[in-house]
Amino acid sequence: MWGRVRKASARFLRSLRVEADTGKDKDRRTHNLFEAAAVYVSARAEDDQEQIDEATGWVSPEALSFGVSELACRAVIALARERDESPQTVARSLLGLPAA
Repeated sequence: MWGRVRKASARFLRSLRVEADTGKDKDRRTHNLFEAAAVYVSARAEDDQEQIDEATGWVSPEALSFGVSELACRAVIALARERDESPQTVARSLLGLPAA
């Protein structure tokens, strides 16, 4: 049983790692999943396809998805505190949904 847990954890952690530098561009720095998520979301907001494509290449799709989800959670919590509303109310408002 613990072997399965260990293997699943290892697969998950591998998916979060930044792809190794191929050596073509020595000045290229590595990016973490949260940086990739921040760039990706802000590029989507500004409709900057070039920046979107760049951010998607920094980490695996699974890692980017996790980072975007984490960013969304943190943003909703921050807005909820700022507006003195519940996170559910803020999330529904941002999506244009009626109050629950």
